[in-house]
Amino acid sequence: MTNDLIDFYLKSPPITIGVLILLSVYFIVLNWVFFYRYLSLNSWFNRERNSLESLLMGASGVNEDSFLNNFIKTSNVVSKEVLDLGMLAATKEATKGLSILSVFASTTPFIGLFGTVVSILDTFKHIGQTTGSMSIISSGVSDALIATASGIFVAIFAYTYHQIMKRKSYEVISYIKMQSDAILARKA
Repeated sequence: MTNDLIDFYLKSPPITIGVLILLSVYFIVLNWVFFYRYLSLNSWFNRERNSLESLLMGASGVNEDSFLNNFIKTSNVVSKEVLDLGMLAATKEATKGLSILSVFASTTPFIGLFGTVVSILDTFKHIGQTTGSMSIISSGVSDALIATASGIFVAIFAYTYHQIMKRKSYEVISYIKMQSDAILARKA
């Protein structure tokens, strides 16, 4: 296994190695963004759910740790406009990190494909310099496809994480919207 990795490193063009390093960095950043944001959104979701439950059980206002509390405290009058402003701010906060996941999901297959094309071009160059047996062709093409597989691998995680985060953001915003509606219904 170790010899195979060393052989791959020695045979691959520098661009292919660079592509694989870039995809590795993408994968590390992708996981960091997802787990950091997911844990913070999950915590936020629990706070908003508890605040809504308190409101529905007869509390006079949202909990102290609810996102809307900051907007209600700073306003003299609780109005639809103030609560809508809170909703917009919450939406902006809840969707942080989604754009990077989306960019990674859409670009990593192309980065992997770029590495594959460069590796195949390098393989053709070597075929032209040698007798060009099938073993050289098959070895070069199989090594080249590693970059494509790596790009697709990272894209699968990026897309999956994006969908999970999008759903979790929607759930948080829904709880905030329900609290806002409950507050406005009491005023009416």
